[in-house]
Amino acid sequence: MPIGRITQVVDCRESMGGMGKGGGLAQRGTISECRHPDVIVVGMSPGRRHVTKPVCDITSALRREGVEFSVSTLVLNSGSGVPADAPKLAGSVLGAYFGLSGKEVSQIEQHKVAVLHHGNVRSHVVEKVRFILSQADVRAVVVSQAPIDYEDLAKVGVKTAYVMPSPEHIRTKGEVAAIVSGVTRGQTPPPRDKLAEVVQAVLNVMKNPN
Repeated sequence: MPIGRITQVVDCRESMGGMGKGGGLAQRGTISECRHPDVIVVGMSPGRRHVTKPVCDITSALRREGVEFSVSTLVLNSGSGVPADAPKLAGSVLGAYFGLSGKEVSQIEQHKVAVLHHGNVRSHVVEKVRFILSQADVRAVVVSQAPIDYEDLAKVGVKTAYVMPSPEHIRTKGEVAAIVSGVTRGQTPPPRDKLAEVVQAVLNVMKNPN
């Protein structure tokens, strides 16, 4: 007799350094997989300033709603700093540029929706989203701590569901379909209302593919 549980088969996270699968949760450059890649959650590389949380909470909440997906806190290998082609922004982090490998682009594009979580510096979030969607043709839900809106994204050439750049200024293949701001980086668990907002945004995008 059923007891209200649903079984999902999920591959443990690929790890680095010869540790084998399951030994490197949330390490940079890792992804885990499952049978039906619907949603991918893309997080920054972990470090002193960049905490991958709350992407794990988002992942779990989506699973509870029956979305089967690659537990993809795809933790980017070069997820710090800003893209090399971004303007010289005040407060930019010194060190490695933000970037994507061809493999990471391919992993993102296998999914129907990408949840992009990139922290608390407004200009950095905008430029990172612009860079990812310039490479990957996917619909995105942007999750951030800093408040951003569709006009912020359109100003740098990002296609969005509500505000579009002029045709000559479009710089992205992918499109931002929803934004959820006010999700604090590193806070676990996030407020229930914010987590519910993220889940609902993802479900809405999946139900309305165009």
